Amino acid sequence: MPGPRDRKLADSGSLYLLIKPSGTKSWRWKYRFGGKEKQLTLGLYPAVSLTQARRKRDAARQALHDGIDPAAAKAAAKARASAPALDSFEGVARAWHVVKAPSLTPRYARQVLDRLEADVFPRLGKLAIRAVTAPEVLSAIRVIEARGAKEMAHRVRMHISDIFVWAIASGLAETDPAAMIRKALVPTNGRLRPALVKIDEARAMLAASAAVPGTWWATRLASQLLALTAARPGVVRLAERHEFEGLDGDGPLWRIPAQKMKLTRERKRDASYEFVIPLSRQAAAIVMSAMADSQSPQWLFPGAAGWRKPISDSTLSKHYRDAGYAGRHVPHGWRASFSTIMNERAAVEDRDRDREIIDLMLAHVREGVEAAYNRAAYMPRRRELAQAWADMLMPD
Repeated sequence: MPGPRDRKLADSGSLYLLIKPSGTKSWRWKYRFGGKEKQLTLGLYPAVSLTQARRKRDAARQALHDGIDPAAAKAAAKARASAPALDSFEGVARAWHVVKAPSLTPRYARQVLDRLEADVFPRLGKLAIRAVTAPEVLSAIRVIEARGAKEMAHRVRMHISDIFVWAIASGLAETDPAAMIRKALVPTNGRLRPALVKIDEARAMLAASAAVPGTWWATRLASQLLALTAARPGVVRLAERHEFEGLDGDGPLWRIPAQKMKLTRERKRDASYEFVIPLSRQAAAIVMSAMADSQSPQWLFPGAAGWRKPISDSTLSKHYRDAGYAGRHVPHGWRASFSTIMNERAAVEDRDRDREIIDLMLAHVREGVEAAYNRAAYMPRRRELAQAWADMLMPD
């Protein structure tokens, strides 16, 4: 009987009947895919009997065994079933997004849909998918370029092209007009991000930014950890307490989960691709200081507005502009600083092997090399180089 809250009646093999307070009863199957717990709805009871539910569970289990996410496969089948009724570009695009979204992070999936809703649907949405022409796609993209968002224009063109490729595979279109206009777009600015590549300038910049009056403590410490580790700014911003270990010992480490790294979707789901950064004495001290100051049980660098969220993705960029380094050095520039200065040092000391290790320290994973090897390779030398870099940048 229904109760005041959801109730589960368990069967075998993680199959259960979910009874809602409204009285609705549905068969659910719990499973894990890509390291995450998920559930698949197998139908409503009594329309789907226990025997039928078990058969559906067994079929889904076989799909899982074959490396297929049953929930994603169900969404794709639903989209394919509705495909013959689809006609407008917006209708096809939204069906494509339903299929695509499970393979993306929730945030990125939302961003993709937001871009389509803001820049594409108002101009192309009502057109029949087969009637959309290359000039019409280019006209929509030109509007984005006109506001100076060149990189965004290229991203949106890519989204439109992906939609047409899916439509072609689904029998809804014959050509991809977005592919035809790729070379007609205004090129993006290929300049490297501004970075200081002389150790004296880098050291002075880090000290100057730390001395900016009124700087939030988390901003200052995040900037220092970013410089010392040469990690990507987004990884530093989202650093969590549980990722650090051995801070008061001889081998402090920062274990960055694979899902936070710049990897393929498949590798993001593979825990073996976690990236391990050996911390220098200075970096470990910064982390311990942040842990002591942070009131957040999760974030190492909480925002000034409250401990529930980390500092924003624009905090460090603004901090460096406030320090007087606009156009000279950006947060991502620390990676170029580390690479240039340490590679020059390796050349002077005639240490060719260090070049490969420096590349590894920047999380540049070589193809064909096992993840576990990349994670642990040259750890003693990586620690020595990390300490040498810290001693140059922030002398004790």
